[in-house]
Amino acid sequence: MTIITAKRFTIDEYNRLAELGFFNEDDRVELIRGEIIPMVAKGKLHSTFNRRLIRELSILIANHATLQSQDPICINPDSEPEPDVAILQNKDDDYLSSHPTPQNVLLLIEIADSSLKYDREVKLPLYAQAAISDYWIFNLIENCLETHREPLQDSQGKFNYRHKIIYLPNESVNLPYFPELTLDLSKIFP
Repeated sequence: MTIITAKRFTIDEYNRLAELGFFNEDDRVELIRGEIIPMVAKGKLHSTFNRRLIRELSILIANHATLQSQDPICINPDSEPEPDVAILQNKDDDYLSSHPTPQNVLLLIEIADSSLKYDREVKLPLYAQAAISDYWIFNLIENCLETHREPLQDSQGKFNYRHKIIYLPNESVNLPYFPELTLDLSKIFP
């Protein structure tokens, strides 16, 4: 009896495949725990929400940090997710020398409609295991913001976050690391 196992890729192998043209220009994929995962197509609601969020965060963040949208975060050795939005520590070369790593991340944000289950069950434990302190999910199905803070590993070895707080569309939330910066959710939720 032959046992078949799927090939798991490292970040270096994944990036080499991209350099060799393995992916088409229009392919939307990310590397999660060694697997190349197709990303869900974004609908009008998701895209509009992302634009509003970027606009508001750009105003708030200004020069305090670096804002990136739908670009990779390297979680060694085998994950390179592309969160919808990331707030990063400023870096002199603007991450030209390498993609950001968990140590550079101040906040990761996913905008979830059809990807809600994936963002909760796959990305949340991945980010918690990488010790990313703050993870937000803009839940477009239930029309709320889920904030997750303080990663932990439970007694069964599973990764999660210690604190979860739900914010409604008419509320405001302070940005992690910048308590003086408040995001008015009514400017983002349609």
